[in-house]
Amino acid sequence: MKLTAAFALVLGAAAAPAAPLVVAPRQTAELVAPRQTAELVALTDRYSFELTLPAFSARHAARDPPTLDWTTDGCSSSPDNPLGFPFLPGCHRHDFGYRNFKIQTRFTESNRLRLDNKLRVDLKYQCQSVNDIVRSLCNSLADVYYAAVRAFGGGGTQGILEADPVLVREYEAKLAAHNALMEEARQQGIIPA
Repeated sequence: MKLTAAFALVLGAAAAPAAPLVVAPRQTAELVAPRQTAELVALTDRYSFELTLPAFSARHAARDPPTLDWTTDGCSSSPDNPLGFPFLPGCHRHDFGYRNFKIQTRFTESNRLRLDNKLRVDLKYQCQSVNDIVRSLCNSLADVYYAAVRAFGGGGTQGILEADPVLVREYEAKLAAHNALMEEARQQGIIPA
């Protein structure tokens, strides 16, 4: 784009040699950076909290805009699509939020809570697409994933040094409840033993 503009200026100057060439002063990094940062912060917030999950997934697939961090490790050490439940898109948005909020030095406990809450909303949204028979298992597992990120996903959060024992207990309770549902589903033949 800059090369095209420079080429157009040269052609314009050659076509009208008597006209004085006026070049606008360059924007300095000091002027450009805050504006770009504000725009990226606004986009990060919009993509993290306002876009529907399918709209976010389209942006994620296109890496649009490329100036944001789109890297992801999926659902980290948890399965991306456990029992066929499509959790990966929600994990992509969660990674996007964590990574970009950290880069933008906004990864506070309150923002982490907002991002984690959005993960839970996204996972439960994904559960709406599964068979009614296993939807309760999907929602239960979404609660386990949420409790896990609350208890163990705060690495790098400003002001957080280690896992909160209360959140760890909540995770353990959600996991136990989910395991009980899984066992019941196995006994009923809903899922394989």
